[in-house]
Amino acid sequence: MTGDTTVQILWFAGAFALVLSSLLARRLPMADWVKMALAWVAIFGLVFLVIRAWQAAT
Repeated sequence: MTGDTTVQILWFAGAFALVLSSLLARRLPMADWVKMALAWVAIFGLVFLVIRAWQAAT
């Protein structure tokens, strides 16, 4: 495992912890919780795709 991989894993774990804590702190009904979780997955997925596209272009 390289240093870059370790940093990426730590970043992902931190981002996941922030999203999870924000969802749990709101104490919403399960249906709303699932919708918000899917929205977060979409946000991080789009950011990931933009970064990958930018890296591929350079």
